[in-house]
Amino acid sequence: MPWAFADHRGSIKIDDRSMFPSPADLCMSPSPTPESLMLAYCLTPSLYPDCSSLNKLKADAGFSDTSRNMSFLLPKLSAKRDVDNAIKTTAEKVLVLRFGRDDDPTCLQLDDILSKTSHDLSKMATIYLVDVDKVPVYTQYFDISLIPSTVFFFNGQHMKVDYGSPDHTKFVGSFKIKQDFIDLIEVIFRGAMRGKLIVKSPIDPKNIPKYDLLYQGV
Repeated sequence: MPWAFADHRGSIKIDDRSMFPSPADLCMSPSPTPESLMLAYCLTPSLYPDCSSLNKLKADAGFSDTSRNMSFLLPKLSAKRDVDNAIKTTAEKVLVLRFGRDDDPTCLQLDDILSKTSHDLSKMATIYLVDVDKVPVYTQYFDISLIPSTVFFFNGQHMKVDYGSPDHTKFVGSFKIKQDFIDLIEVIFRGAMRGKLIVKSPIDPKNIPKYDLLYQGV
């Protein structure tokens, strides 16, 4: 039987077993990479009914059952010039900038949603992860005091969203469900195509995280 692993679009079959090591080999590797661990983690469960080392390696790598570390699947911007270039060159799509840290639990939850929706939204949005510690200029400019914070652009223009809170410049926290993020991108995209610079959030208010306006340092 050929090896196979699944993503949100379905199962991708690999006919040549030599292309990937077996799940057991991935588990027993003395220095597994995050990518190899994620491959083992995403392999069809029936291919490895019991692999005791995998749980330990998942824990060591920071993976959990509730939020798989999918951040490595999304492109990252690690310098101000990279963010500048993304803002200038992303055309006719919503530019999504997730400011946060890869090891933060709430960021991991958000990254999981972003990675699972990035393909379906590829015609409307481009998503990047931005480390708040590497771009202090933007962290200060957008007044990012809590992470994750997600900022949206369209054709170089900062898109604002009325979430029913005083801050329209960014979405703070993680989305509760994938559909909330999808709906928001669709509303921003359609509004931007009509020339709007601010749109009203389609997300149910109960699904929008509430934070005290007395922000603490990141």
